[in-house]
Amino acid sequence: MRTSTRAIPAAVGALALALALTGCNDFGSGKNGGSGSHTSGSDASDEKKTYRLGEESPEQESDMVKSSGATYTVTPTKVETGTKADMDNSGLKKDKKDGPQIPVYVWTTLTHKSGKTMDAGDMDDDLVIRTDAGTRTRALLVLMGEATWPNCPAPDLEKKLSEGQSEKICTAFLVPEGQKPAAVELTRGFYKEPLEWPVKN
Repeated sequence: MRTSTRAIPAAVGALALALALTGCNDFGSGKNGGSGSHTSGSDASDEKKTYRLGEESPEQESDMVKSSGATYTVTPTKVETGTKADMDNSGLKKDKKDGPQIPVYVWTTLTHKSGKTMDAGDMDDDLVIRTDAGTRTRALLVLMGEATWPNCPAPDLEKKLSEGQSEKICTAFLVPEGQKPAAVELTRGFYKEPLEWPVKN
């Protein structure tokens, strides 16, 4: 599963590299080559797709084999743009080809609604930040080390949640310096438009 600001083994090399999938509008594939989740019920043309920060999403259904049929919701509650100093002090190895970047912090409440136990990381995997320039980026991946961010501790994405349980997490995204977060999006595969929570800057 996707790990955010949490170390994962690097296949090649010993340097810590921060990888953010930026500038890509094709987020339907998810981490498993298919959508990570889909909305329960029919996708009516008048379906609500825009929410306020703090407003809970409709129930999403897990497509993970180990939690097939389980449902959950995501509630982005707060979005803050970090600073160059945050980036400089994070401990990340900068990749020059990505250009200057700054972190965006997203606080989200994940709630297990029904079905099999789910990992917290399987509930937030489809969240994306869209910037005012149209750039879309998934949450930060960290290789060979952990990043540290002020007031945004690394979440325990392997925490198991059962029906009725919730977990509040903070996730870091990297966006090009000079761009501002315009919305948090929840992607839903190739055939459904994402849900969005606009950000007021």
